[in-house]
Amino acid sequence: MNFIKGIVVEIESSYIVLENNGIGYEIYTPNPYSFTLNKEYMVYVYEKIGEDEHTLYGFISKDEKELFLKLISVKGLGCKMALPMIALGSIDGIEDAIERENILYLKKFPKIGDKVARQIILDLKGKLVNNVEVKVSNNELTEALKSLGYKVADINKVLPKVDNTKSIADQIKDALKLMLK
Repeated sequence: MNFIKGIVVEIESSYIVLENNGIGYEIYTPNPYSFTLNKEYMVYVYEKIGEDEHTLYGFISKDEKELFLKLISVKGLGCKMALPMIALGSIDGIEDAIERENILYLKKFPKIGDKVARQIILDLKGKLVNNVEVKVSNNELTEALKSLGYKVADINKVLPKVDNTKSIADQIKDALKLMLK
């Protein structure tokens, strides 16, 4: 099950009830109050089935769901710990903290101590794809061009024109071509 499309018929402090074809699905979400009563939504869901459990976790975006799935893959981090992380932090903030090994940021979330924060970084660093890579890449490109004697002001003019999905070597070549124009 990837998503459920339906109308929010109930909002509680930790979950919503989404009505779809006469069935009310109780879905635990990071922030139930981001939904509006009697409005239709497509909620991206993760279904957890265990010995004593059959629970739906829902997200307003695919990005939230993907981050949740990555977080619960970390040893010692379950659904009930990952959900508040997404509720209280931004996706970019959490991913940036992991990439930069910012343990203090991760420890601000409920039930996340030093050990779990370190485990999150160990398990997920380098596996998250978002704007952090672009920032790091632009930074590497800037440093490379500075080492070649170019001024930061000139570098900043060409950065937006360089395709940051290419390898750093290709980015440098492209930037140099732009600098010479």
